[in-house]
Amino acid sequence: MIKLIGCALAGLALMSCGNQGKSPKADSIAMRQQYAESPVLTAEQSLQHLKAEDGFSVQLVAAEPQVIVPVAMTFDEKGRLWVAEMTGYMPDTSGTGENAMNGKIVILEDTTGDGAIDKRTVFLDSLVLPRALCIIENGLLVAEPPRLWFVEINGDKAGKRTLVDSAYTEGGNVEHQPNGLLRAMDNWIYNAKSNKRYRKEGNRWLKEDTHFRGQWGITQDNYGRLFYNNNSENLLGDYFSPGLGAANPNQRNVKGYDENIVPDNNVYPARPTPGVNRGYMKKVLDDSLRLIRFTAACGPVIYRAGLYGAAYEGNAFVAEPSANLIKRNILEDSGYQVKGKQAYKGREFLASTDERFRPVNLNVGPDGALYVLDMYRGIIQHRTFITPYLKNEIAVRKLTDPLNCGRIYRILPNGAKPTPFKLTTDPAQLVAALDHPNGWIRDKAQQMLVDGKYASVIPLLRQRLADVSKPIGLFHALWTLEGLHALNVADVKALTKQPDVTIRTQAIWTLPSILNNSNKAAVADILIGLLIDKQLAPSLALVLPALKKLDAGMAKRLSDALFYGFPKDVFVADALISNAKDQEAALLDEVIAWNPDTNLVIRRHLQKVLKDIANRRKASQGDALAKEFPRGNLIFKTVCQTCHGADGEGIQSLAPPLNHSEIVTGKKERLIAIVLFGLTGPVEVNGKLYKAPEINADMPGIGSNDEFSDGDIAQLMSFIRNAWGNKAEKVTEKDILSVRGKYKGRQKSFTMEEFK
Repeated sequence: MIKLIGCALAGLALMSCGNQGKSPKADSIAMRQQYAESPVLTAEQSLQHLKAEDGFSVQLVAAEPQVIVPVAMTFDEKGRLWVAEMTGYMPDTSGTGENAMNGKIVILEDTTGDGAIDKRTVFLDSLVLPRALCIIENGLLVAEPPRLWFVEINGDKAGKRTLVDSAYTEGGNVEHQPNGLLRAMDNWIYNAKSNKRYRKEGNRWLKEDTHFRGQWGITQDNYGRLFYNNNSENLLGDYFSPGLGAANPNQRNVKGYDENIVPDNNVYPARPTPGVNRGYMKKVLDDSLRLIRFTAACGPVIYRAGLYGAAYEGNAFVAEPSANLIKRNILEDSGYQVKGKQAYKGREFLASTDERFRPVNLNVGPDGALYVLDMYRGIIQHRTFITPYLKNEIAVRKLTDPLNCGRIYRILPNGAKPTPFKLTTDPAQLVAALDHPNGWIRDKAQQMLVDGKYASVIPLLRQRLADVSKPIGLFHALWTLEGLHALNVADVKALTKQPDVTIRTQAIWTLPSILNNSNKAAVADILIGLLIDKQLAPSLALVLPALKKLDAGMAKRLSDALFYGFPKDVFVADALISNAKDQEAALLDEVIAWNPDTNLVIRRHLQKVLKDIANRRKASQGDALAKEFPRGNLIFKTVCQTCHGADGEGIQSLAPPLNHSEIVTGKKERLIAIVLFGLTGPVEVNGKLYKAPEINADMPGIGSNDEFSDGDIAQLMSFIRNAWGNKAEKVTEKDILSVRGKYKGRQKSFTMEEFK
């Protein structure tokens, strides 16, 4: 989520950073001197340092003491803000007292209608680092690692608590734990940095596996597709419905999910930013000491609210707290794929010259404005990976303070005075609101209809399905019927005959949720009738795992038809593999018998899946290794696993594998150096080159972290050198001391070139 920057601001306007006849080094020294101090600014002062795109202005909505260290928020049907306050995060560079029970969920209200908060109500307190929340039915989901709670709302007071998931987070530090709790169009609740989704059915909570997504923040577009990012990548996302494509746990990656939507990761700060965690390294900062590329991308939101005008609809906004800015990206659909580009070169939608402006999450509100959650603090890099360089930056400019600030802003078009839409509990009016131009209103109306279990509106919703002239409202009506358990095959079949491919696609995506033994033949008939439609082929293949549970024979016939019909389509290939759990070898034999071409997409992808399966079978470490190296096992789970995976096979967009890695099992002195000081990519593992943006460009070192002794680090390396399918010499504390001595005084990360 959060990376620290440490540039300072002396309350002065930013001067030109051109060379002006001086050397870049001389300029850098001068600028460091100019920004040697970093005063804490009041909310009103900090507001003056925010520069928005021409035509927009920034309004302060709330500031301390009304809100403290906000990290996540949602709106209720009254337009009030519910905010998670992570008060305990990093009180100093060592994280002293981080587990204090001082986090809160608060309700913020504007009672006068001027857009500024004037009432604060504490709903829930005594929490440890709360990080996400979601309103559903008569309660609030609250993520307080490692638990996920459902807390009933009784007149703005917390009522009965129900434990939804005791392992909402499993390992990882604060920057690398699940978050988000996005209630998506398909009526499921999704998370970033997680492969779980949740749904409330009566008094039961359903939990299912889904695709692993992102790092901090998650959002959806008008089609219910999810978007997210990791700290070094601008925007990632899905091409298809979020609940599909995850049926085969043997398949690590599925084409069409976790796609790189905006590959341009450059950022354009409004001020020098020398205090980023690795600001001492080449190509992190430019000659004017500004961050070059994302290092803390987070909190993305798709704008779909109407207030900003047509040019902004569907745009993706991304926060970057380490560079004190918010980026705007323009997205476009190309068939069923989504591609994006930055809206500008050399500037940003919003940027600040106050280094403590830390936007960590973005939301679109009932008024159509973009809301910005600003932690407003100096330290935002977690202690696990903080470098000595950054500790010095923090100490020199006294960035430990403040700890009791926080701001929320909203961005408005100049002259706009929006009035939030008032949602009522009248079911008919809620159905009408499904067509509102503001996506937040549409989402909330759907959620209120589902939560209220308003069976009386089912005829109205079916009438709405008949109006295909406005697809977006139709999608909400469709999924509202699904949420009310009233959607049927006839509803879906009628929509699959519409000329608009987005309507046909959305209808197909609902099929797994309504499939049962009584309608499986009718569903199969729908799928058969669409087999020749190239635009629908991937979606058809993605719903087959649901059909397979009820009619394996029919699912196999449809799978064969799709393969033979679209043998070169990578999206179809991966979707079909998702329907072949534990049958990958048999499918590969069929593919080879049909066509021996070794370059067939499905053949290559099946071979990769089979190789992964074989590796995992070899990788069983048993309990003995964890007992032999208990600290190593614990550190792996809390630090390394979140990027490299519990099975050591790496996680797409984050990190390469540790299992069967020659870097891990090779010379132990090299691995020790990497773990102590970090590694900057590219890096080759098992014959494959890993580099940005496919993975994070850097692996932080932990050698300067006081939390881990040399004995701990020795255990960690011994553990990973012998876990899974690895087998290598153990590492001792003496080995760690030897490498520390060899590289005494070193701060920068290694590159693989240095080890040749």
